[in-house]
Amino acid sequence: MAVKKDLSIDYLGVKCQNPFFLSSSPVGSNYEMVAKCFETGWGGVFYKTIGIFVADECSPRFDQTNKEGLPWVGFKNMEQISDKPTEVNFENMYKLMRDYPDHVMVASIMGSSVEEWKQLAKMCDECGVPLIEGNFSCPQMTSHDMGSDVGTNNELVETYSRAVAETTDIPFIAKMTPNCKNMEEHARAAIKGGAAAVSAINTIKSITNIDFENMTAMPVVNGKSSISGYSGAAVKPIALRFCAQVLQDQGIHELVKQGKHDYGHGHEMSGIGGIETWRDAAEFLALGCRNVQVTTAIMQYGYRIVEDMISGMMHFMDERGYESLEDFIGVALPNIIPAEDLNRDFKVLPDFDDKKCIGCGRCYVSCYDAAHQAIDWDEKKRRPVLNDNCVGCHLCLNVCPVQECITPGEIKWKEGRKQVDVTVKKHYE
Repeated sequence: MAVKKDLSIDYLGVKCQNPFFLSSSPVGSNYEMVAKCFETGWGGVFYKTIGIFVADECSPRFDQTNKEGLPWVGFKNMEQISDKPTEVNFENMYKLMRDYPDHVMVASIMGSSVEEWKQLAKMCDECGVPLIEGNFSCPQMTSHDMGSDVGTNNELVETYSRAVAETTDIPFIAKMTPNCKNMEEHARAAIKGGAAAVSAINTIKSITNIDFENMTAMPVVNGKSSISGYSGAAVKPIALRFCAQVLQDQGIHELVKQGKHDYGHGHEMSGIGGIETWRDAAEFLALGCRNVQVTTAIMQYGYRIVEDMISGMMHFMDERGYESLEDFIGVALPNIIPAEDLNRDFKVLPDFDDKKCIGCGRCYVSCYDAAHQAIDWDEKKRRPVLNDNCVGCHLCLNVCPVQECITPGEIKWKEGRKQVDVTVKKHYE
């Protein structure tokens, strides 16, 4: 029997049938593409960023990193904002809202001056979109008056957010750049200026590969290349970190409460970065994000991945006893604490399952060459044997190719430390 759960969620006062959105990118840049994504099951789309500036693109403009023949680990793109006329983009969004009223259209905009931000905000108002995202974070714009150069300037972030907020009552979402030291301060500037929330992360400035044929970076454009944005599965840990830090910032929550777009959920962040599966999405929600945005996985696998995301999320909720997304949004956030507050009074020794062990020796090699020489090797049985050098780092567990062959085992307390109940992860997937 198919599992059915309610995946609907309110985001900044807008009812969404599910939390799965396309992020502002090539995957949602015209009527036909967005129509197909809606028909496939996506809850909404952050339409490809619109500006008064119309992009003139280079060719080629994509590259990827992989490992051991696997699909993309990461993806580099040198594409800017929409290369279509501003009026065409707004016409497309208007038609999509008319034809697909049960799906959410978010207009992503980018200006280079207060006047342009106000002009674009007014056009959003006239178009009737329910939400606006401001792109303060594209790292490969050819103009330094736009993109991530703006996103690291608190004065401009606040000024441009205010320009939009003073022009329209539509909730404004500031899209943050990870190419910064402290995202929280930039997010505070956006909320202070009138933004309702932030989304993060946009792509990370990168060089993916060096081409030895032309002695430049990839992709090669007439023998040259450029630093530009990196996305895909490789950036998910970085995205989760930024989201956690922004969501834990009490100053941002207080500013949201003082603003005109407090819908009772605190800071309603939109999570972006390396999301490919329902599990990835659930991780962002567990930190406190209220929706997630996807691009790179769609470039690899197509819009159809949302079907697996919907099914997987429903099964996850059923197994955990959750009736709605609200039951687990933000539950993991309080458990992310400063390093100095972690309990360091004990060590958790690894437990080896000899029946599952295939005798490959990876645990032994990794421990000897990169850790604490805590594993001896039984040549006759071809099995690892733990010795007294073990500090409980669990490198062995992480390199073992067999699921749950090595698991957390005995807890040993450091001498003189107070013993308390300890929670450990028992099952690795």
